[in-house]
Amino acid sequence: MGIRKLRNDIGKKLKNLRLEKGLSQEKLAEYSNMSREHISCIERGKNLPTVETLYNLATYFEIDIKDFF
Repeated sequence: MGIRKLRNDIGKKLKNLRLEKGLSQEKLAEYSNMSREHISCIERGKNLPTVETLYNLATYFEIDIKDFF
């Protein structure tokens, strides 16, 4: 798996989780203590989140961190 595919897969998963909860990027950013721009970049596959960020998002969505992969 290449890094570009990894970024895209994580971004798609995050977007799907966010939409399933009916959250805007702004609300997710508020709940996760990140900027809306950072959420947007992750969802579009522009940024690869850190392990800490993935852990915090997984905790918020009540999933296992491995579910992002």
